[in-house]
Amino acid sequence: MQQLRWQAARLGNMGKIGVGLLVVAGIFFMGAVQPEKNTLAALKERAETLKMQLQSKKSGDIPAAERILTNDQALQAFYEFFPRFDSSPFWVRELVRVAQKNGVEINSSDFRLTFERDWRLSRYEIILPVRGRYSQIRAFMADALETLPAMAITGFAIKRDNVQSTQLEVRFEMSLYLNE
Repeated sequence: MQQLRWQAARLGNMGKIGVGLLVVAGIFFMGAVQPEKNTLAALKERAETLKMQLQSKKSGDIPAAERILTNDQALQAFYEFFPRFDSSPFWVRELVRVAQKNGVEINSSDFRLTFERDWRLSRYEIILPVRGRYSQIRAFMADALETLPAMAITGFAIKRDNVQSTQLEVRFEMSLYLNE
């Protein structure tokens, strides 16, 4: 400790200011300059990736998502998005699984299959009365639409017994579109 005091006294006021500035410069380097170097490296890597993608486009390698489709090809790709007609029991089980996962109680359900003329799609109309807290029902709606991308909620009605009740009764009207 005595050695440190002797060295500090030997530096004088200008030396102490110089050492202080070196410490501040080191902190600034670690706090501001070094993170920006990391950002610069990430941007350089991104630029290199984009440059490679541009070169691959010039050479004729077009990704499938960017190809220009004819009308018939686009229509076929549209229909292929929808699940097959014979997979409807699987999707109904998935809907029940999502409800159980979110703690929503399914009371009873009504299913009706509708075939549309001049369409290759059929519509599985589902009326699903459920019971649960608002947060559970909202999570169920979000998870159901994410799990079943070919399903649409066409309507719903919300009922609550009284103002203090935390339980809601919701009657969902859903349509699951299936490829024939």
